[in-house]
Amino acid sequence: MFGRKKLYSSVLTAGLILVGVSSAWAIETKARNAILMDYDTGQYLYVKDHEKMVPPASMSKLMTVYMIFEKLKDGSLSLDDTFTVSERAWKLGGAASGGSTMFLKIGEKVRVEDILKGILIQSGNDACIVAAENLAGSEDDFAEMMNKKAKKIGLNNSSFANSSGLPHPDQKMSVEDLAKLSQLIIRDFPEFYHIFSEKYYTHNNITQGNRNPLLYSMSNADGLKTGHTEEAGFCLTASATKGDRRLIEVMTGLSSNKERSEEAERLMEWGFREFGNYDLLTKDQVVAEVPVVFGSEKEVKLIVPETTKRTLKKSHASKIKMTAVYEKPVKAPVAAGDKLGEVKIELDGREMINVPLVADRNVEKLGFFGRIGQNLKYLLFGAE
Repeated sequence: MFGRKKLYSSVLTAGLILVGVSSAWAIETKARNAILMDYDTGQYLYVKDHEKMVPPASMSKLMTVYMIFEKLKDGSLSLDDTFTVSERAWKLGGAASGGSTMFLKIGEKVRVEDILKGILIQSGNDACIVAAENLAGSEDDFAEMMNKKAKKIGLNNSSFANSSGLPHPDQKMSVEDLAKLSQLIIRDFPEFYHIFSEKYYTHNNITQGNRNPLLYSMSNADGLKTGHTEEAGFCLTASATKGDRRLIEVMTGLSSNKERSEEAERLMEWGFREFGNYDLLTKDQVVAEVPVVFGSEKEVKLIVPETTKRTLKKSHASKIKMTAVYEKPVKAPVAAGDKLGEVKIELDGREMINVPLVADRNVEKLGFFGRIGQNLKYLLFGAE
């Protein structure tokens, strides 16, 4: 009896441009591979060969500590548990190897909390090997566990052959995967994240400083991990906060510690200066009200199910167009959460993202006599 539904649209108040990955950047870096990512939105503010699998050096230790953090989280491991140092761990990761070390001793029993600090503050290769052997029986088996876990959490451009990041042809990660992994660590293990920002740690009467240069040059930097080998160059996975924002950056292939420090700080400051986070639409925001045919209620509200937060270029204000598109009337029954329309967010005529509009409540279908009454009302008075 009722006529065809009509498509309605309304332009919402908007402003500010969505970030898009572009080849024309307002900034460049000397890094061979780089990514700058907003922690909250996951949007990339800058990329340079970010998907390429490259030697990650000690930055791959982040995957090792992720595995440890998971076991601490699920209760199968505690900070007070102890790991025993094998001769192999001492030989491959100790002082005689020439790499970074925690200076562990053969047969020493070390608390898990100390192992974590040895990995994250002192970048100890020996600490990583000890963790791998004690958790999996052998470092090879632990590397296999790392590979399986990497696939499970969406690190598709990573492969592991050891726990420490020592040079190996099969030890590779993309800077994009390192950024994603950092985001997961910060989000899922906040109770352990403070270790990344500790500047000094002493074990066996040997004090070593954290190698992360941003901890000393930026007061708001709080992680994560450096790396250096001849092939990888000087590398850094870093995070810093400013106000309620957090950025994550990853760089490889820099020529010196000084260049690594300067480039990392410059890119990080650029990200904070040029971009901001904005709620374009907020959770439960009412965008429209539409009539319901044969419904126990006359109308249903169309709401936004989740807050739509985006990282936006501050200098490109007032360039976003948001249009709500929906049909009306709708026919009962309607269930809360049913998609009844969407908000199209556009930039300069290009569609950027569509946000669903859903019903705010259940609207039951009228019984037989109720439907007859509504049809009669339509015949007598008309209806939209």
